[in-house]
Amino acid sequence: MTEARRGPRERMVFSAAQLIRRGGVTATGMREVAAHADAPRGSLQHYFPGGKEQLVNEAVEWAGRYAGRRVARFLAGLERPAPSGLFAAMAAQWTEEYAADGFAAGCPVAAATVDCAASGDSTREAAATAFATWRRPVAEALTDLGVPAERAGSLATLMISTLEGAILMARAERDVRPLTTAVRELGPLLDAAVRR
Repeated sequence: MTEARRGPRERMVFSAAQLIRRGGVTATGMREVAAHADAPRGSLQHYFPGGKEQLVNEAVEWAGRYAGRRVARFLAGLERPAPSGLFAAMAAQWTEEYAADGFAAGCPVAAATVDCAASGDSTREAAATAFATWRRPVAEALTDLGVPAERAGSLATLMISTLEGAILMARAERDVRPLTTAVRELGPLLDAAVRR
C-alpha cells in the first residue's frame, strides 16, 4: 500500500509504529502521531476511541504483520534458498538500514514490549500476537526449506529472538557487528536442521 493510498487511520497506525521504533511508547505522543501522519488531530479520537493504548496496540500488530509479510520477499530474493540465507536476509534489512540511516530505530514490537509489558495486558497481548504473526511465516518457510515441521517453530523462535537481541545490541554499540555475528554463528545451526 503506497503512502498516497493510505487513509488517515492507516497513516496514523503506520506513523505510530515508526515513532515507537525510534523513541518507544512513552516518548510517542498522540499529537506527534497525528502530525507525522498528516492527519487532523480530531481524527485520533474518532479512529482510536481507546486512546493511545489502542493506537499502540494496533501499531504493534501492524508491525507483526509487516514482518511476517517480509518473509516471502526475503525468500524470493534468495539465490540459493536455505534457512541460513533466510536469516541472513532478515538481518540484512537491519544492517542496511543502520548503514544508511544510523542506529536511531529498532523494532516497534520490542520497544512496546519493553515499555508496556508490565503495565498493560492489552499491549503485552498485542506484542505476543505480533511475534506469533511473524513467527508463523518463518516456521512455514523453514518447513518449505526442508526443516522438519516439529523443529520449524522452535527454530523460528530462535531466529526472531536472536535477531531482536542483535538489533538491541547493535543499537547500543552503534555497530552492526552483533547482527553479522548472529548471522555467521546461527546460519550453520539452521542449515544443519534441514532433513537430508
